[in-house]
Amino acid sequence: MKETIRDKLERMAERHEEIGAQLADPDVAADPSQFTNLSREYSRLEPVVQDLRAYNKAREDLDAARAMREDSDKEIRALAEEEFASAETELERLEQRLQQHLVPTDPDDGRNVFLEVRAGTGGDEAALFAGDLLRMYTRYAEQRGWKVEVLNVRHGEHGGYREVITRIAGRDVYSRLKFESGVHRVQRVPTTESQGRIHTSACTVAILPELDEIDAVSIDSNDLRVDTFRSSGAGGQHVNTTDSAIRITHHPSGLVVECQDERSQNKNRAKAMALLQARLTERERERQHSERSEQRRLAVGSGDRSERIRTYNFPQGRITDHRIGLTLYKLEQTLNGQLDELIDTLIQENQADLLAEINEATN
Repeated sequence: MKETIRDKLERMAERHEEIGAQLADPDVAADPSQFTNLSREYSRLEPVVQDLRAYNKAREDLDAARAMREDSDKEIRALAEEEFASAETELERLEQRLQQHLVPTDPDDGRNVFLEVRAGTGGDEAALFAGDLLRMYTRYAEQRGWKVEVLNVRHGEHGGYREVITRIAGRDVYSRLKFESGVHRVQRVPTTESQGRIHTSACTVAILPELDEIDAVSIDSNDLRVDTFRSSGAGGQHVNTTDSAIRITHHPSGLVVECQDERSQNKNRAKAMALLQARLTERERERQHSERSEQRRLAVGSGDRSERIRTYNFPQGRITDHRIGLTLYKLEQTLNGQLDELIDTLIQENQADLLAEINEATN
């Protein structure tokens, strides 16, 4: 292990010990906020300390086995070879685990998200595919026990959606869905195609983390125009008689958001403002990302919405993620919400890239 990496791990272990002493301080225990924050940091560092202890023990075992290999007794030398191989394997495994601890965590990983799906090129077929994508993500959310709320919908003329915006709430939603942003392409024979020709259509997916008010971009109320109108979706007679739906226009950016899911105008306004905050913050992140894009290259891709990330080929039952070169012949299962294999591979590739950056920085 490189000394620079080992030094970082040792500092993390020292910080763990320091926090342990602080948690035993009655003054800290009397401050719920400080105690909670320190407890979380202590728990986050605990696996690092455990793996570092195991790594040091494996090094001692390796040194002991190396010494035994020089013994005059043949049987002891044979035993030493077995122990040396075992310790060497364990050392390599623990070194990999310890390096994983150095991978920076995304502070947004635990957040809820706004999921936006928009039909792109392909007309009616793109709108139908948008419906397929929404069902895919909804079923995946159900499997993980997440809650899905539809905030705004524009239906396609012949089914599906021109645009649909949802809020997905649950544990670690953003960490699982953040790599879904981008252009999703479908290749299939539309039901209206009499000659059996394959058509290519596309939809854009955007995953925006829902931000705490303190983290969001500040918005001047003077920059907003708020309009009310009658909801157009399902909901019985009420939606046709009450101007409960909200449309907010942010003049400096030109962004417009709508919410008509709730019967309460106040609730719709609150959800629309949260969505506007998320979009403005994402726009700022994209601006910052573009400024440093020449310096950083991510194996999983930039998440740029103009980037074609995945193709769903119906004739071959094939799904391909172009960022990592992964092809699965599990199209039906994937569209039924079985996304873990794709998502896990994307996360692993991203972690591998971040580890490579760490190793490059320590050279």
